[in-house]
Amino acid sequence: MLPSDAQLISVDDHVIEHANVWTDRLPKKHLDQGPRVITDDEGHDVWHFAGAQHVNIGLNAVAGRPKEEFDMEPTSFGDMIPGCYDPVQRVRDMDLDGIQAQLCFPSFPGFAGTKFAQIADKELGRACVSAYNDWMIDEWCGSAPDRFIPLVLVPFWDVDASVAEIERTAAKGAKAISFPENPAALGFDSFHSDAWDPLLAAAQSTQMPLCMHFGTGGAPTTTPGAPFAVAIALFGTNSQFTTTELLFSPVFTKFPDLKVAMSEGGIGWIPYVLERCDYTWDRHRHYQHLDLKVPPSELFRGHIYGCFISDAAGLANIDLIGEESIMWECDYPHSDSNWPHARTMLEKSLIDVPDETARKIAETNARELFHFTGGR
Repeated sequence: MLPSDAQLISVDDHVIEHANVWTDRLPKKHLDQGPRVITDDEGHDVWHFAGAQHVNIGLNAVAGRPKEEFDMEPTSFGDMIPGCYDPVQRVRDMDLDGIQAQLCFPSFPGFAGTKFAQIADKELGRACVSAYNDWMIDEWCGSAPDRFIPLVLVPFWDVDASVAEIERTAAKGAKAISFPENPAALGFDSFHSDAWDPLLAAAQSTQMPLCMHFGTGGAPTTTPGAPFAVAIALFGTNSQFTTTELLFSPVFTKFPDLKVAMSEGGIGWIPYVLERCDYTWDRHRHYQHLDLKVPPSELFRGHIYGCFISDAAGLANIDLIGEESIMWECDYPHSDSNWPHARTMLEKSLIDVPDETARKIAETNARELFHFTGGR
C-alpha cells in the first residue's frame, strides 16, 4: 500500500496560461502577432495569435466541477477556479489533495508547442517558445520551486534552435522537454531517421527526459459520426504506437542514456505490447536486418516510463512492466483528473502493492527521472 509519508509526484498536469504570459515577454516587434487575450462577440476570453482566434476548451479546465457539468464549450478565465492559471492557488489545490509536486504541460501552445510550429512566421514561433519557457521556469515554477518540476518546449521544427533552447533552459533549471509523440504525423521526420540526433543528443547530455503526451501526434482516427468519446478512449493507442516505433528505431542504441515518458498513455497495454514486440523481434529481425541486439522488452526498461491516472490492469501486472518504469499522474485541471480525491483513489489502487513498490510509483521514480529533490 501507499506509505503515509510518501510525497505524491504527479508527472502530468496542465497550466492554463494567464493573459500576459506572452505580452509581458515577447520582443516588441512580435507583440501584434503574438498570443494575447481578447473578448469575442459572445463575451468569451479567447486567444488572438498570428491573425486567428483560439478558444479555451471547457474540458481543459473543469477542476472542481461534477462530471455531469463537463462540456467542450469555450470557457473564460472567470469560469475556472484560480488554480488553473495561478501558481499560488495551484499549490493550495495541491495541498488539498496531498500532492507534493507537479510537472505541468501547456494548454494554449498545445502540449508540445505544435501551435507555434503551424504558423508561417517561424521567428515568431521560436520567440513564443522561449517566452513560454521563461514564464514556466521563472514565474510558474519559480513561485514554488519545491512544488513544480520545470517542463519546457522546444521549437522542434528547427533542430538547431531546439538544441540551443535545450541548453539555454537547462542552465535555467529545466528538468524535462515536451516533445511530439509522432513527429512524422505532423509532417516532420520520423524517429527512424537521423534528423533528430542533435536534439536527442542535447536532451541526453542535459539529462532531460522527453515527455511525449498523448495527442501531441494528432488525435486517433475514428469512423465518421463517432462521438469524441471514442477518440478519448483511444488516445492511449498513440502511446502504444510511439513505444513500438521507438523500440524498433535506432534512438536508444544511439543514445543509451536517453529517457522517454509516455505521458497520460496509461500502463495496462504495456505487457502485451512488449510481449508482441519481443515475439516480432525474435521471428523477423534477421530478414528485416534490425540493428536491435536485445529484445525490445529489455530496451524498454531503463528507457521508457509508463504514466497512469487510474489503471487497474497495469497495476495488476507490475512485474511484467517493471516497478521502476511506472509513474503516477493527476491530470489537474483536465476532465480525467480525480482531484481533489486523487490521493485517496491512488491509495485504494495501491492497497495490494508492496509499500516500497508503491512509493516508487507514486514518488521516487519521478524524483530520479527528473532529478527533483523538492520537499525532501
